[in-house]
Amino acid sequence: MTDRDRDVVVVDDRGGSGMGAVLGIVAIVVLLIAAWYFMLGPGHSSSGTTNNNNTINNNPPAATEQAPAGS
Repeated sequence: MTDRDRDVVVVDDRGGSGMGAVLGIVAIVVLLIAAWYFMLGPGHSSSGTTNNNNTINNNPPAATEQAPAGS
């Protein structure tokens, strides 16, 4: 076997343009902005229902009438 029987392999190792890294960073920034918007920002909304019943907070309503005094 001689050297002429082998295939020529050319390795191009220029490092590329870094487009994958740029796209990855942009994707992470977009995800962070979306998370902020929906969890903390103007997109955050409450359930829309309010309940003013004090017994839910374990605070019974104040008594409005005193019990009669014992003898």
